[in-house]
Amino acid sequence: MKNIVQVIILIVVFGLIATAWDGFYILKEGQQAVITQFGAPVGDPVTKAGLKLKTPFIQHVQYFEKKILIWDGDPNQIPTNDKTFIYLDNTARWRITNALTFLQAVGTERRAQSLLDDIINGTVRDMVNKNNLIEIIRSSDWSPDYMLSTVMSTAQSGDMTKPPKMGRDKISEQVLKIASKVTPKYGIELIDVMFKRVNYIDSVREKVYDRMISERKRIAAEKRSLGEGRKAEILGRVDRELKEITSKAQKEATEIKGKADAGATKIYGLTYSKNPEFYAFQKSLESYKNIITGNTSLILSSDSDLFQYLESLKTR
Repeated sequence: MKNIVQVIILIVVFGLIATAWDGFYILKEGQQAVITQFGAPVGDPVTKAGLKLKTPFIQHVQYFEKKILIWDGDPNQIPTNDKTFIYLDNTARWRITNALTFLQAVGTERRAQSLLDDIINGTVRDMVNKNNLIEIIRSSDWSPDYMLSTVMSTAQSGDMTKPPKMGRDKISEQVLKIASKVTPKYGIELIDVMFKRVNYIDSVREKVYDRMISERKRIAAEKRSLGEGRKAEILGRVDRELKEITSKAQKEATEIKGKADAGATKIYGLTYSKNPEFYAFQKSLESYKNIITGNTSLILSSDSDLFQYLESLKTR
């Protein structure tokens, strides 16, 4: 009897030790777990954080994230409906909504990423194939008033100035709607899908750049021509105004000079009339001053005014 009690005590102690060693696990915030026994799931997923109990050594815990996860696809070369090849880079947000279904259908997050590659990339390819280029590169609120409208109108053939029928954002919504119908059976909720980057392939991109450069050069030439026209107009106006100002100034100067000459003539006339002999003599002296230099010999007749004036000085 004593041996049986000892065995029971040993079993209880071993059980307590086993429970303390492997019977508890901690579920962190932002995580969920599925308990498996011999590889098969047992019970419902555990979603509340805290200290949890399981059967030691027999049951194992599979942890999964509850938070939103990011999927990033590889850039793919896809033709549009109007036969233009583009590189399309997509991204999406997703989360595990049913850990048990996810474990049974997918298993790991790495496999889930590969699964989303197939689902999202395939859906995106189908939508791009069905739409023209303008639907991919423009949003639904695009209008011809945008600054890039003149550039893009020459970048590709066809009428690129009309607003898109759907736009990039609407196509993203369609991709999300279609892909979201598939993911629930894997325990995955797809939150959104976005076009992260759209680019032309190398051969198309070179042509686009050449056309963009030509368009910019054409606009620059128009601006320069308009500037030269404005320059000629301004210079012509300045020259005309300068001539008008100069002509007006010359007219006023002539009028002032004429008035001054008339006034001087009047003064000269009044002064001359007071002593005409003296001023006649002064004019003679001024004439002699202009014709006589330092080396000039002057011969005067006895009846000349200058000779008589000089003779009169001797008697004073």
